[in-house]
This record gives sequence, C-alpha cells and structure tokens, in this order.
Amino acid sequence: MTRKITTFKTNHTFTFDAIVGLLTALLFSAFIYFEHWGFSSKLINTLFGVLSIALFLYISKRAILVAGFFIGLLWFYWIGYSFEYTGVGYLTPFVSLGFGIIYLLFFGILALSREVYIRAVLLFGLSFFEPLNWNWMQIELIFVESFIGIYKYQLILVLLALSLPNYIKKPYKYAPLALLILALNFNAHELKAPELNIKLVHTEISQDRKWQKESLFSTIDMIFKEIEDAIDKEYDVVVFPESVFPLYLNRNQLLIDKLLEYSKHISIVAGTLYKEEEHNYNVTYLFEDGQFEVAKKLVLVPFGEYIPLPKFAQDYINEMFFAGEADFQTAKEATDFNIKGVKFRNAICYEATSSKLYEGDVKYMIAISNNAWFAPSIEPTIQNLLMRYYARKNNTIIYHSANYKGSGVIK
Repeated sequence: MTRKITTFKTNHTFTFDAIVGLLTALLFSAFIYFEHWGFSSKLINTLFGVLSIALFLYISKRAILVAGFFIGLLWFYWIGYSFEYTGVGYLTPFVSLGFGIIYLLFFGILALSREVYIRAVLLFGLSFFEPLNWNWMQIELIFVESFIGIYKYQLILVLLALSLPNYIKKPYKYAPLALLILALNFNAHELKAPELNIKLVHTEISQDRKWQKESLFSTIDMIFKEIEDAIDKEYDVVVFPESVFPLYLNRNQLLIDKLLEYSKHISIVAGTLYKEEEHNYNVTYLFEDGQFEVAKKLVLVPFGEYIPLPKFAQDYINEMFFAGEADFQTAKEATDFNIKGVKFRNAICYEATSSKLYEGDVKYMIAISNNAWFAPSIEPTIQNLLMRYYARKNNTIIYHSANYKGSGVIK
C-alpha cells in the first residue's frame, strides 16, 4: 500500500510539473501569438512577461525543462518548413523537435540550481547567448510591446524585483517589487522620418511558384507595373522584397538596362541573386539616376544560407541534405545606400534582426525579406517584433518590403 501511494505521488508531481512548465511556456510566448492574431494589450503582455520570468525563478527543475522544450516549439516550430523547398521536407518534424530539445537545454541551465538568485543570474546570462548562432531568442523581446523596457538594465531590475522577495522577511517581503517601476519604458520620443515618399511593395508569391520558369515573365511584368505606378504617383523611391527577381540579375543585361532607364525617374531598390567567380550572393540592387550599386548580404541565416558547424561537417551536411545550396558567400562589411541624399543601411531579411547591422550611425534602414519560405506560420510576426526591438534599441526607422507578410514602416 505504501509503495502504491509513493508511486501515485511521484506521477502526480510529474503531471503537476508538466502543467506548470507548459503554463510557463505559454505565458512566455503569448505576446507572439497575440500579435499574430491581431490582438495587442500592453497590460496583458506586461503581466504575462513578468509572470513567466517569475515562474522560471521559482518552479521545479523538471518544470523548467518542460517549459524550455515547449518554448522551443512555440517560437520555432516553423523553421523546418523551408526544407520542403530544398528536397528534404521529411526533416521538418525532426527540425521542430530539435529546436524543442535545443531550448530545453538552453533554459535547462536554470535547473542546475534551486537558488532563486543563481537562476536570476543565469537567466540574465542567457540573454547574451545565441545557440548555433541563431539569435531570435531574445529574452527581452517578451517586453517589446509592454510597459516594461527592452534594455539590459531593465531586465536586471525585473530579475531583482522578482528574486529579492525570496530573501526578505515580512513586512517588507514584497517591497522589491517596486523596482518594476524603474523598469518601465519611458523612452517615447518620436523619430524624424526622411523627407522622401517611399513606396514599399508587398507581394504574395508562394515559394513553390516563385522559382518556376513559367512564373518569371509574370513576375517581371508585375515589377515593371509597380515601378510605373510609383512613377505616376510621384514616389521618390520604390522598394521590392528580397529576391523579387528570381534569377542572377548581373547575368541579365536586358533587365539591368530596363531598370537603369526607369531609375532616371525614380530610385529602385530590389532583391535578387548575384554570381561572382562561381560564388553565390544574396544581394540588393539600388538603381538611381541611370546607375546602380550592389549590396551583398553580410549576415547569413544559419542552416539556410550556411551551416554553423566545423568545415568537415559543413561540407557533408550541405551535400547530403541541401544539395550544395547552403553555400552563400558574405560581404566584408555592411552597406549603406545614399538615396537622394539620405543614408540608408541595407539589410536583407535575417540581417535586420542582427545587432551587426546597427553598428555605426544607422538612422534609417531599408530591409527586404522573402518570408514565403515559412508560410503559413508565425515567422513574419516574430521577425516584425524583432525589428521593433532593434529599431527601438538603436533609434532606427526601418522600411520593410516583404514577400508574404511583414511589409511596413517599423519604429
């Protein structure tokens, strides 16, 4: 009888830990799904964000592991979707499961100790760590649309406010919660936009159709019509998404000549591919005043455009699973376009969510993306939230043109 009771208690505890872990993951991820579904409440995002951090500090070790696993799934279940277009779609569920395990281990570091203050220190340390060079897990991101600020010192204040009550006796046990007031976001100044009329072209071209030869002429026709419409409406600049030209543009002089002719009337920013000495580049073209510039991508997507593993593993995985396609080269530094006297930092998709692209004086950024790789999913929503995060941290205005969701001005 005693043995049965012990077993029941053990199972009951595991079930309780699993429920608490899942609840923690849901609170930590809710802001993404609220944003995705068109519902946004700073108050709810603040409460859920603070509660999820508090739970990480106080829940059991097993609950932390469960929370980490489900956070990995809730945030990044969609990453494997792109594999469908490289001929290895069967890997999609394994990739999703892999990200669950990665973030089980990521947050599992907190389970090394039961001490609340140690967990607080470890959680702050995790805000600097990027597993496999994948930087989309930003701890402070949970507060990007809340009353709490997104700077490191504000994260420290939140951690102090939530951990100190464990070490203070009544009647002042909960006094440290007042530190949350100091963590509030008081940075509400308006950024001045450039005096340019910018048209951001949004497209809805599915990834499976985008690279088909039959779609090429209709795509080019659409681009030319958008340019002509922008000229008629007296825009100064027209911006197209990443790889809107699904070809190596530098090997098609007829298209270049046509765009150069248009550029005498309007500045044109467009994404495409570029081949140089048999190396592939993901690039942005700027056509202006009968001339053009090319900006090569600086920060590549892990496992999409490069393999973040040792050289011997890179070559094997690239050939085995990506048919040699994950072999893009990079620029040596970020590129700035001077468009009608205004400096814009160029960013291609993932780059706009990398701190490297905000180094230096970056008041304005033109970002282009192709989010159809991950349709339908929450990927454009997370990307947009991350762009807000970096735009606000760096006082930058981002002009974003995307294929499949995400186009708009971000600040």
